[in-house]
Amino acid sequence: MFFIKYFDKCTERYKDYAVLSLRVVLGIIFIYHGYQKLFGGLAGTGQFFASLGIPLASFFAVIVALVEFFGGIALLIGFLTRWASVLLGISMLVAFFLVHLKNGFLVSNGGVEFVLALIAGLATLKILGAQKLSVDGLIAKH
Repeated sequence: MFFIKYFDKCTERYKDYAVLSLRVVLGIIFIYHGYQKLFGGLAGTGQFFASLGIPLASFFAVIVALVEFFGGIALLIGFLTRWASVLLGISMLVAFFLVHLKNGFLVSNGGVEFVLALIAGLATLKILGAQKLSVDGLIAKH
């Protein structure tokens, strides 16, 4: 019983930092995927978008790559977190409906599982903002 109360007291003290882990993990994921597109995969991304029937596929490939790469950096450092979450969320909703939904749930089949987790994390960051240890937090103090 003592350990449970002690653990609860410790976690209560650090709850304002809970968003940090979500920001860092999502930031790294989006930086990685954006980097792949931006530095070597733009042509392939554009062709894939064209195969989905997306108009101006090459243009949107560049936009998505930039949003993922720089939006991931924004999440990682906690800068304009709510805006970055919205832009990344729009990108993930498009991916959800145009790419993954027809494949079912499991990520192993190309389904919605992973994208759904990303959308949930982005929605959380949109609601809560960057919180502690963030550029947004530093700006809010001044």
